[in-house]
Amino acid sequence: MPRLSANARHTVRFTLNGRAVAADAPPRMLLTDFLRHDLGMTGVHVGCEHGVCGACTIEIDGAPARACLTLAVQIEGASLRTVEALAPEPGRLSILQEAFRRHHALQCGFCTPGILMSLDIYLRTNPDADEAMLREYLGGHLCRCTGYVPIVAAALDAAQRLREQANA
Repeated sequence: MPRLSANARHTVRFTLNGRAVAADAPPRMLLTDFLRHDLGMTGVHVGCEHGVCGACTIEIDGAPARACLTLAVQIEGASLRTVEALAPEPGRLSILQEAFRRHHALQCGFCTPGILMSLDIYLRTNPDADEAMLREYLGGHLCRCTGYVPIVAAALDAAQRLREQANA
C-alpha cells in the first residue's frame, strides 16, 4: 500500500447505499466524520468515539462495523450501508423501522440508527432469534432512554414479520 501524506486528501472509491462514490478524504479522517460531514449521511451518529456505544454502527461488506473506529481511507473498494438505506423507498419504512415505530422503541433516538443497522444485519442471518439472543446481541449498544424492553419487543416483532414474509 502506498504511503499516504498526512496533509493530502486521497480519493476513496466505494459503494454507499447502492451507489458508486468517489470522494476525497484526509488519511486520518474518521469514517463517521467523512460520512456525516462530507457525504451528508447524518443518520450515522457519533457517540463515544471509542467503539463502545454502537451509535455509529454501519454495514461494511455485509458486516456490522463501528464507523468511529474506521478511517475513511480504509473503505477503498468496500460496500457500505447506513441507516439511510433501510427504507425500501422514500416515505416507506422497512419492516424493522415500522416495528420500532409500533413498539415506541426509541425515545431520544440517538442510539436508534446504530441499533437498527445491527438488528437489520443480525435478523437477516438469524431469522429465528429469540429474546435471549437479541438481548445478548444488543449488549454492544448503549441506550440511556428505553431500558431496551421496547427495542427487544420491536426486534421480536420484526423477526416474526420477516419470517412470515419469507414464507409467503
